[in-house]
Amino acid sequence: MPEQPTYRWMDGIQVAFTYCDETGQILDMNRASADSFADDGGTHLIGQSVLACHPEPARTKIKELLEHPVLNVYTIEKTGHRKMIYQVPVWDGEVFKGIVEITLPLPDSIPHFVRD
Repeated sequence: MPEQPTYRWMDGIQVAFTYCDETGQILDMNRASADSFADDGGTHLIGQSVLACHPEPARTKIKELLEHPVLNVYTIEKTGHRKMIYQVPVWDGEVFKGIVEITLPLPDSIPHFVRD
């Protein structure tokens, strides 16, 4: 396996990326993800089950996504901060390889543009 570069672009943004394989084992997470899951172990979660750092009902939903991979998108509010959770299956051709969970902080207001 190639050595991890010292600088990774995804560590320089405030969007959390967490990647788990088809069994739910966390393979990678960026700095924002590690910070978000600091109480659960941060980067020490790499190699662990993604189910361990998600409470119910999220744990059950992730189990479902691992068994039946589809896009799952929703918003949450936690301690007064809104976030969009975007859980997308990763495919290599027709082979399911896992899930990337992207957590995007949302501002209080978001412009919406219709571009036809």
